[in-house]
This record gives sequence, C-alpha cells and structure tokens, in this order.
Amino acid sequence: MENHRGPHQLTSTRGQTRIPGIDVMRGIAIFFVLMNHVNIRLLINKVPYRQCIPKQLIGPLVWNGQNGVQIFFAISGFLIASMTLRRWGSLSDVGLRDFYLFRFARIAPLLLLLLAVLSILHLAGWPAYVISPARGGLGRALLAALTFHINVLEASRGYLPPSWDILWSLSVEEVFYLGFPIACAFLSKGKLLPVVLSAFVVIGPFARVFAHKEIWREYSYLGSMDAIALGCLTAIFLNRRTLTPHTRLALKSAGVALMIFILGFPTQAANWGIERVGLDMSILAFGTCMIIAATAQDTHAGVPVLAALRWLGQRSYEVYLTHIFVVLGLLSVFLLAGKPLRGVAPYFIATVIFSGILGELVARFYSEPMNRLLRTRFRSAS
Repeated sequence: MENHRGPHQLTSTRGQTRIPGIDVMRGIAIFFVLMNHVNIRLLINKVPYRQCIPKQLIGPLVWNGQNGVQIFFAISGFLIASMTLRRWGSLSDVGLRDFYLFRFARIAPLLLLLLAVLSILHLAGWPAYVISPARGGLGRALLAALTFHINVLEASRGYLPPSWDILWSLSVEEVFYLGFPIACAFLSKGKLLPVVLSAFVVIGPFARVFAHKEIWREYSYLGSMDAIALGCLTAIFLNRRTLTPHTRLALKSAGVALMIFILGFPTQAANWGIERVGLDMSILAFGTCMIIAATAQDTHAGVPVLAALRWLGQRSYEVYLTHIFVVLGLLSVFLLAGKPLRGVAPYFIATVIFSGILGELVARFYSEPMNRLLRTRFRSAS
C-alpha cells in the first residue's frame, strides 16, 4: 500500500506498478471487442466466412464483444476504487475536485479529439461516419457524447455509426463515476457504500431482463453498472487484506472456470436459461473479479507468452476508442480485393495488430502527454 497522499495532490500514473494479470484480462477483453466488430462488418457485407469455421468456435471467437465490455467494466471499477484508496487512504476522505480532475485528465483529451475527427468526417460526408437526421444528426450525437447518454440516444433513435456507437460504454462508466466519489464521501463513514454497491450488483440482472428494448438490455446504465460495482467491492474487500497463496489459487481457478464457461460455451449457458434471467453477465463479472482478486497481490511478472495480450491491455482505452478506424479501413481494402474468403483470417489478424499499434501511438504521443500536462496544471492551480 502506498503512503497516504493529501486530498489535493494529483499524481501521475506513469510510475505506478502495473498488474500483469489485469493487463492480460484487459487484452482479452479488447481482443473480443475487435473480433466482434470485424465479424459484424463481414456479416453486413454478406461474407459467408463462418461456413469455414467449426460451429463450436463461432460464438466464442466472434460474438463475445459485449462480454468483453463487461470484463472492462469489472476491471475499471476495481482500478478506480483501488487508486482512490491509494491516493486518499480511505474512500470517505476522497477529494471530489481532484477525483473529477483525475478522470478528466485521463478521459477527456482523447474523447474530445475523437469527437473532433468524427465531426469532420461527418461534415465531409463519409458514409460510414455520417449521422442521419433520423438518428438526430451531428449536434444531437455530440450532445449525447459530451453528457454521457449515447446509450439513451441509441435506445430511442437506433444505432449510430460504429465509431459513435462504441461510446455507449463510456456513457455508462462516466455516469457511474460522477456519483462514485459523492457516494464515497457521504456513505463510507456509515459503512453504507458496500450496501449501495451490492444493490447495483443485485439490480443488474433484473435491469437486463426487464429492458424495454433489446438494445437497452445491452446498453442500459443499471444493466451494466453491476460489473463496475462488483469491481469496486473487490477493491474494498482487498484493502488492507492479504490473501494466502492457496486462496489466490482457488480464486483464480474458480474465476477462470466461470469465464471459460460464459465465454466459451454460450449455447450451453443459453440452454440452461442463464442468459434468459440475466445472470450470464453477472457470472462473467464474478469470474473476472475472482481473477482480479487473485492477481492483484501477485508479484509474478506474468507469462511471457501472454506479452502481446498484456501490451494490448495496457493500451486498451486508446485501442477501444480508435479501433473502428482500423476495422473500417481494412474493410475497404478487403472489399476492393473482391471479398476473398482467404483474406478473412488476415483481416481479423491485421485488425488486432494495427489497432494495437494505433493505440500505442495515440497513447505515447497524445493521450499520455496530455494526461501529464493537465495534471501538472491542475496541481499548480490547487
């Protein structure tokens, strides 16, 4: 545990020790998102590539994008709560101003740049980036993105272009984090915060089951915040608590088993009615948090063979916000080549590689420098 820091001291994350196991899980999550988005583009363009893949592999490989986001949510909740505990010593002592400035410095620079680029592409009339009047047009989309309700807009108007659609998850996250420090400040001393977080976990499956539209089942606030809340609870549980090696092994084994079941056997989960009652995402979040708990206190440097996933996971935010440009760019090349089936596998592989490279470049030369610059200025102004 780091030394206690004053509530007005903004700190850089550059020197913080990363947790290899969590980076690997983030890499797995973004991998599933990438696979899913390539799959959707191929289906829209009527490429019958799935006839070349064993039926048992189709679901696990290309239909786990939503599950990948659920993994992200659980990890995000854990990391934010853990960093809050490290920075202020206890959740009840969180500095609201600095918490929000910390989030702004990390999230806003790349989000604003993305929105500027998407606005230019919309105004230039690029078909894949134009928001039709039926969807509310550019102004309505910008308002939704900047006030974190892209998910609400899509539930009422229909899906936006893919480069805008991905912002639904940021809407869920940031609305949660608008309320999180306030809840910490006013509920932690009375020990009510875990109760409120647990309520989110319980409500999540019901919100998914009783969603008024299929899109809202996937994109709703309460139907997605359960994983974030569970990640926060994991951080609270681990605070000032050291798990034994046997306990870590048991948690990791159970967590891996749960994740493999949901990610690898979706048909079986559906046949058992788990998805119908909204528990598939809950089980995945529980499995993710078990692995988080097992790896958070693991000092092992990680398995070298997973280095590529760790690298992808370390840049997951940048990869997530920019990968659609790669998906659509490579799709254009694929279509110009005549949609050859032999080009499908290279399309998938190239998407992962180039998305990772783009995310690395954006992080190294833009989002990280901007993050450090903003924190330095905020610190000087405090």
